Amino acid sequence: MAPTDDSGQIARHPSAPGETPPAGPADGAAAPGARMPRWLPRAMVLALALIALFQLGTWAFHQVLGLLINILIAFFLALAVEPAVSRMASYGMRRGLATFIVFFGLFIVLAGFFTLLGSMLAGQIIKLVEGFPDYLDSVISWVNDTFHTHLRRVDIQEGLLHSQWLKKYAQNSAAGVLDVSTQVLGGLFQLLTIALFAFYFAADGPRLRRALCSVLPPARQAEVLRAWEIAVDKTGGYLYSRGLMALVSGVAHYILFQALGIPYAPVLGVWVGVVSQFIPTIGTYLAGALPMLIAFTVNPWYALWVLIFVVVYQQFENYMLQPKLTAKTVDIHPAVAFGSVVAGTALLGAVGALIAIPAVATLQAFLGAYVKRYAVADEPRVQGHRTRGSGPGAATRARHLWTRRRTGAPAAPPAGRDAVHGPDTDRNAPADPGTDTGTGRDTGTDTDTGTGSGSGPDRGSG
Repeated sequence: MAPTDDSGQIARHPSAPGETPPAGPADGAAAPGARMPRWLPRAMVLALALIALFQLGTWAFHQVLGLLINILIAFFLALAVEPAVSRMASYGMRRGLATFIVFFGLFIVLAGFFTLLGSMLAGQIIKLVEGFPDYLDSVISWVNDTFHTHLRRVDIQEGLLHSQWLKKYAQNSAAGVLDVSTQVLGGLFQLLTIALFAFYFAADGPRLRRALCSVLPPARQAEVLRAWEIAVDKTGGYLYSRGLMALVSGVAHYILFQALGIPYAPVLGVWVGVVSQFIPTIGTYLAGALPMLIAFTVNPWYALWVLIFVVVYQQFENYMLQPKLTAKTVDIHPAVAFGSVVAGTALLGAVGALIAIPAVATLQAFLGAYVKRYAVADEPRVQGHRTRGSGPGAATRARHLWTRRRTGAPAAPPAGRDAVHGPDTDRNAPADPGTDTGTGRDTGTDTDTGTGSGSGPDRGSG
């Protein structure tokens, strides 16, 4: 049995002289009999739980992302119809009934527009299919006359019917009918979801604001209500101004289409008015493409007249009509509007393009309400003008210098200066009434006729 000391520990014998003691464990290294810290298993379990929770949250967010986007669209739609619903409710009508009437009116307008647009497109497709043989005959005759060939329409039709490309296209189209049907049903379900949420937001707007303010202190409640009011005013004002400009644009283009005898003039007028106003900067030119195409089928010169009218009306709208209509609602710079649409499209696709401008209008209103502004200094540099010094310009000085070198004339004194009085001296200024501390003599031949009082008369001694 190993000897022990008084404390009960194993006694350590001193090492003999010249004998090296055994080396202990290195710093930071665990001893052979050391135990794992008690906090390490709990830390590992907590880290794994946090990672699992993060993965679960990411998966859940991606699953409900579509629902969140639909709720965002519904919120902006509710903000847009809030002024109309509130005005109808102020006359004693129940808020739910007022909201239903507003949404029913919007549904009737949209349904009528898409019905007329669909009938127009269907009629044009039928007309194109019926006139395809005539178009094909004209193309074949032009090719035969130009390239001296002997093509026939029957040969081309047989080649198309027996082509492998047409068979593959028909098979792929038949296989994609189910996918198209699924996408159409999904789109209808999304529209129904947006309409329901927008109806609830608009009908229960006061209750929603009351519930939101109930969890905030009184100091914050006023700020939230003010922000809500700004969002309602700017979003509704933007849509109101755009709708009014769409009405003016649609009527103007309808008059042109009716005067030229272009078919489906009412539908084309509505198309141009809606697309040109709710797609900024380039919406007018995109909307004018369809009327130009239909006008070209009637008369190619009509398409040119439509293009000229679209360009002229765009300038009239940008510089005369739009500033007056948006002065009391919201005024967004065209570059800011276009950039917001591009950013919204990159973030949320077509949905982002629709809600980008109302969101930017609301943000602009917030900045105007909460950001402090200062008076701008009245300087030419602020207006974009550069300050120029007095005297002739560089071109004039260069021309005078070239003339003197050619004629050999002496150099003229700089403009704005007197060779006798020296630089920066006004000839018409009164003489200096100070004391002349010179010698009292002038070595030149001129006589100084100044009225200044010196210590003695200044005379020439020539």
